[in-house]
Amino acid sequence: MAASETVLAKLRERIVAFAASRIGRPEAEDVAQETLMVLHEKYGEVDSIDELAPLSMKIVRFKMAALWRKSARHGESSSVQAEDADLRAQADPEREVIEKEQRRLLLEALDELGERCRKILKMKMEGLGFERIRVRLGAESLNTVYVWDLRCRRQLIERLKPLWERSR
Repeated sequence: MAASETVLAKLRERIVAFAASRIGRPEAEDVAQETLMVLHEKYGEVDSIDELAPLSMKIVRFKMAALWRKSARHGESSSVQAEDADLRAQADPEREVIEKEQRRLLLEALDELGERCRKILKMKMEGLGFERIRVRLGAESLNTVYVWDLRCRRQLIERLKPLWERSR
């Protein structure tokens, strides 16, 4: 670049001051550096401060707009610092008691089911599909597994009804 070191130093100060008033000091330093690089690469023939100042401010505005767009895309403008966020779980003792009782009732009902039903429900909870359950249980037909599953769910509901009513 044909511009002297003193001109570039003054220009850099202006750029940093302008950008820092809008985006903060660390980002302003980066924007100033990027702006001076663009001036050097694209506008090397411009050496007058009268021409460089408005040109650099235009480039700075484009760089800041790009920074804001990037920040919005990454969700940085709406993010919350971990130190500022209340990450503790909100304790609800009543809800905890209800959930504990429901788990106890479900386990009681599962204990009353037959072995095959417990196996089917366990495999379903593991994410296995009916075809894989059929293979593991050695059933000849997929429809057989569908019927077993339906019967198991009905048995479970029937066993849970009195337990639910007892807990009320």
